[in-house]
Amino acid sequence: MPLDALLHRRLIGLLWVAWALYWSLAARSARPTRRRESLGSRLAHLVPLTVGGMLLAGRALPWAALSRRLWPPSPLPDWFGVALLAGGLAFAVWARVHLGSNWSGSVTVKEGHELVRSGPYAYVRHPIYTGLLAAVLGTAIASGTVRAALAFAIIAAALARKSRTEEAFMRATFPGEYERYSAAVPALIPFARLRRSAPS
Repeated sequence: MPLDALLHRRLIGLLWVAWALYWSLAARSARPTRRRESLGSRLAHLVPLTVGGMLLAGRALPWAALSRRLWPPSPLPDWFGVALLAGGLAFAVWARVHLGSNWSGSVTVKEGHELVRSGPYAYVRHPIYTGLLAAVLGTAIASGTVRAALAFAIIAAALARKSRTEEAFMRATFPGEYERYSAAVPALIPFARLRRSAPS
């Protein structure tokens, strides 16, 4: 394996491991749960997220077509992918820090739950998912393979489903207030609503 490719692979692995360590440590500060999604609902996004993660991280897969490259190896997409991965994970961590004890790995409503609208939540309603999608996309670009593109599509669909479940919880917990928030702030793509509302 060329030195550059090995360096990119190691950087990608280190970034994901560092993020996972922070995420597991930060989970200890969450508040007690008042309401939680059902097991079936949780599995509906957890299973595809796991499959997507395995596709993204897997090296030896039984179907050779999944490892086919979508473009030739090149330093430009590799370094762009690593930069997007680092930026996406940093954005997700910023959102996690800003959310504080309101955070949960599953869709829940915490005791004394607050509707956070500042920091990254002023730009998107689900900034953790925005950051993770950017990180997965960066990893897929650096990989440049069919399996990585498929992983991104699966993970994006799973997070979109999870975000809709969260929205239902938030609307029930903050009636009216969450409607106004969602009318003003896009779900996943910063400034998307500004672009849509701009005059043609």
